[in-house]
Amino acid sequence: MEKNIGRTTPDFITSLAENEIFVFGSNLAGFHGGGAASVAHHKFGAVWGQGVGLQGQSYAIPTMQGGVETIRPYVDEFIVFSRQHPELTFLVTRIGCGIAGFTDEDIAPLFKEALGADNIILPATFIDVLTFEN
Repeated sequence: MEKNIGRTTPDFITSLAENEIFVFGSNLAGFHGGGAASVAHHKFGAVWGQGVGLQGQSYAIPTMQGGVETIRPYVDEFIVFSRQHPELTFLVTRIGCGIAGFTDEDIAPLFKEALGADNIILPATFIDVLTFEN
């Protein structure tokens, strides 16, 4: 598998390769009614009522249950999951930066451990924040 260094998640994802997973922000109840969650539900197999984890060609990370620190354990769980599945490529959207109301500066640091991962592709805005911090 090629390294994903230098690659960024497209702003709009309308299709996926067989081994690609759409990573989106959700709510714990799995009500995928708006934003990237709606795209995940209608295009990539997100299951209504499932707010966390792999479902179809999507992976839900809850972002609507409180502050940034409530999101961190779910991002950490996602990074562990991605390491256990090197055959998959995870396209991370700007989770939490839409309906949930967080900024890239709020959320990007949660993905610091994903920066060097071969199979996690981050949004350019997250990479900008993370590389500016270093």
